[in-house]
Amino acid sequence: MAGPDPHDDTSADHEQLETELLAQDRDAASVATADVDDATARSLVDDLIDADVVTPVPEDRVLVHEPSVTTFDSTTQLAVFHRGWTAGRDADAEAE
Repeated sequence: MAGPDPHDDTSADHEQLETELLAQDRDAASVATADVDDATARSLVDDLIDADVVTPVPEDRVLVHEPSVTTFDSTTQLAVFHRGWTAGRDADAEAE
């Protein structure tokens, strides 16, 4: 008598499904930063300056992200950084 057909073995299917679901969760939790154009960055940075989250240093031509004490010379870099920083902080808060 022959053994079970190896083509009918589905024992690894649950592992593949779990891997795919974890990847989807990771993608859903990630922050999109590629959509930050100059106008969006400038608007976000202006809002952060108004909220005292960012301090402009005109003599050095830089912007300081106060919560992280990180310095930027580009509004786009600062906007992308702040989005990632906020997402990381939010993810840490959810984990607690």
